[in-house]
Amino acid sequence: MMPVKDQEVLRLVTQAESLYHRLVLVVGPSGSGKTTVLNRLAATEGGCVINLGLELSRAMLELTERQRPLRVQKLLEGCLGSPGGAVTWLDNTEILFEASLKLDPLRLLQTISRDRLVVASWNGSVVKSDLTFAVPEHSEFRRYPSRELLLVSLEGI
Repeated sequence: MMPVKDQEVLRLVTQAESLYHRLVLVVGPSGSGKTTVLNRLAATEGGCVINLGLELSRAMLELTERQRPLRVQKLLEGCLGSPGGAVTWLDNTEILFEASLKLDPLRLLQTISRDRLVVASWNGSVVKSDLTFAVPEHSEFRRYPSRELLLVSLEGI
């Protein structure tokens, strides 16, 4: 039998197929099982999980610090390959929060999800009606309204 959280992700994937931003976020703190859920679903549903931190870091290696913010979106799209019918599974997305890249991580994930269905890990939590990344004291802390986002929280598992 498939775990409840896996079923919840798949239910949201079905819902996301008809949306403008086809993005599902698997949210939880470090060690909450985001990677496990993504790997299990990619294995059963098809595809492989892209370690975004590793792939994007490799792609930016030859660039200067000044060039990286200018090219990061194109490099990200290159890491993902051509849009297709399969789900794009993204893990280790914390690199998108690197201050020197000058990104709005949620907006970037939403942008790439217009051409493909994306299920991505999000190292954070859902607090009341907000999606957060990191803790308020952290330099990379972010807070977004969550009302129109498709989220599966792994907190408390």
